[in-house]
Amino acid sequence: MGMFRLAGLFAIIPATVLLTISFFVLFALRKTETQGLKAFGYVTAALLWVGVLLVLSLGLYTIATGRYPMLCPMKEMMKGGMHGTMMQGKTPSMMQGKTETPMMKH
Repeated sequence: MGMFRLAGLFAIIPATVLLTISFFVLFALRKTETQGLKAFGYVTAALLWVGVLLVLSLGLYTIATGRYPMLCPMKEMMKGGMHGTMMQGKTPSMMQGKTETPMMKH
């Protein structure tokens, strides 16, 4: 579990990249005079900041709990959810007994 706690520190890298991109977006906004382009730039910068908050919050969650947020759903899928039945060659309709498909009559 200690390895996943350290993996949370790597959230700093994508957060730094997104903040750098948002800086240049806002820097370019100061040079433009078109209102539509300014609005688009502000929306883009806001979405980048939301992405940074999401990445950092997932990193902090990983550091605090020692669990990776996406690991639990992936484990459930591999244990035998839909992925397990598909690997056995069964489709959901076969599992319910609905194996007949309507045929077109000539």
